[in-house]
Amino acid sequence: MTIRQPIVTVAGHIDHGKTTILDTIRGTSVAAKEAGLITQKISSTVITAELINKKCKNLLKKYKIDLEIPGFLFVDTPGHAAFTNLRKRGGALADIAVLVVDINEGIMEQTRESINVLKANKLPFIIALNKVDKITGWAKKGDDFAESLEKQSDFTKKEFDRKLYSIIAGLTGFGFESDLFFRITDFTKQVALIPCSGKTGEGVSELLVMLAGLAQKFLKGRLKLEKEGKGTILEIKKEKGFMTVDAILYDGTMSTKDILVIASIEKPVETKIRALFEALPLAKGFSPVHEVKASAGIKMHLATDEELVPGMPFIVAKTSDPERIEKLKASLQKEVEQVLKVDKEGIIAKADSLGSLEALIYLLRKEGIGVKRAEIGNIKRTDTVLASSNLETNPLNAVIAAFNVSIDPDVIVEKGIKIIEGNIVYRIIEDISKWRAEKTIEIEREKLSELVMPCRIRILPNALFRQSKPAIFGVRVEAGTLKAGLSLMDENGEEIDKVKAMQSEGEKAEKAGAGKEVAISLPSTTFGRQINEGQVLYSVVNEDDFRKLKESKKYLGSDEISVLQEIANIKRRVKPTWGI
Repeated sequence: MTIRQPIVTVAGHIDHGKTTILDTIRGTSVAAKEAGLITQKISSTVITAELINKKCKNLLKKYKIDLEIPGFLFVDTPGHAAFTNLRKRGGALADIAVLVVDINEGIMEQTRESINVLKANKLPFIIALNKVDKITGWAKKGDDFAESLEKQSDFTKKEFDRKLYSIIAGLTGFGFESDLFFRITDFTKQVALIPCSGKTGEGVSELLVMLAGLAQKFLKGRLKLEKEGKGTILEIKKEKGFMTVDAILYDGTMSTKDILVIASIEKPVETKIRALFEALPLAKGFSPVHEVKASAGIKMHLATDEELVPGMPFIVAKTSDPERIEKLKASLQKEVEQVLKVDKEGIIAKADSLGSLEALIYLLRKEGIGVKRAEIGNIKRTDTVLASSNLETNPLNAVIAAFNVSIDPDVIVEKGIKIIEGNIVYRIIEDISKWRAEKTIEIEREKLSELVMPCRIRILPNALFRQSKPAIFGVRVEAGTLKAGLSLMDENGEEIDKVKAMQSEGEKAEKAGAGKEVAISLPSTTFGRQINEGQVLYSVVNEDDFRKLKESKKYLGSDEISVLQEIANIKRRVKPTWGI
């Protein structure tokens, strides 16, 4: 049985050293050349079995691993974007993952995102605990990490353990048991932690050996090479007269004689391959080839000017038979339609690729949020128009979730429409959930505003401006909101008067919240007779309003709930069953 190279995705938080570790493996210095030391584009690296055998001979022997896989295809993803956009037909593009965690910083935001995606895709993974060289007192003491750790000073070992167990505890919160790789006896029950340094190279050989061992143990049956070539588009660049496409071939073979069928938004694209290039081992560029077999990073010149989209799957047709090609087109189109399938009600989802959109939709629906439109590409005017149509039916759906896309210049965002954008899928979901929770409270508060709301005010000392007809004096709002037109009562439940008008700092005011001091006028009240300095007054809440407010307590502030109870206590002195 011919098996292909396992595809390895390297994921983790920004600046935790994903590309630096790959640099050490392939002997380059890509990370130092990247703008801001953040990977700017997806790249693939072939690590052959010969290289692993040469680099890790002693460790392979120590851990009794007889290398059977032809090597690895590493895929390095941008640190500022979710690696979920790397998809193949039926799941994640990668077969196994390396999650890079800075041992000194621990589990960070994008680490959490990566772990959740790994869980969702049921993808086996190991964890590279990078930057051990930055632990106080650490020094490389030999080529075997387990022996090097044992030779560190007591202080350094304690520092190492403190940071290690903090990460182990954090992983427990995600439902994963983990330990140092050389302590694990059953890799099906624990996640292997491989301390290493992308800077010094320490532990990187152990990383390759653990990957090889896990790949051979868990992936062998999935690595069988099929005849039909299948792949995923990564990046697209339009040239004069043709199109350059970077892609991953994850199964089968392809040649310059074949016809390529690529999924697209409207309809699949059928095209010939003008030129084909395969990624050389150790990321040493691309070499022109007539044929390539999976797994491989490839570059193609395609004879088409039709619109292509990153993240789309493709199939290699070994025949020009029209019937066969139509079947392939139908198969691809069905897959895209399945991803873009929408709900009757919901928000608008936009993303930069099919895989990103798929992940975004999945997570939205997991949170109980429907998706009315799902599209790849920038936010257009039609998106905001559709979002505005939700304002009347359900304002909570007047949202556009945007992953890694821009807003077209002619877009007009109406009041009430919320655009939540970003390059971390889970953060977008969190922000939408937070916004919807706040919006729900706002909507419910608006409904409650039709009722008489609980309010408590205190008459200020030395703040009488007019004694009667009307009485004008200063008050402090202690709880709730005071509004013009509100009827007031005293501590005994006796109705005093209705607030005719309010002023704040000499200006007319319609309402004042807790902590505000305002002047109010009561037309039928004589100051010193019905009311006095320091006295507390309450809003007059009727029984029906009280019951409705009580049912909606979760939308009231704690001060309003407290005052509502005070009002009920006052009323029940006269009528014990009031509001019950």
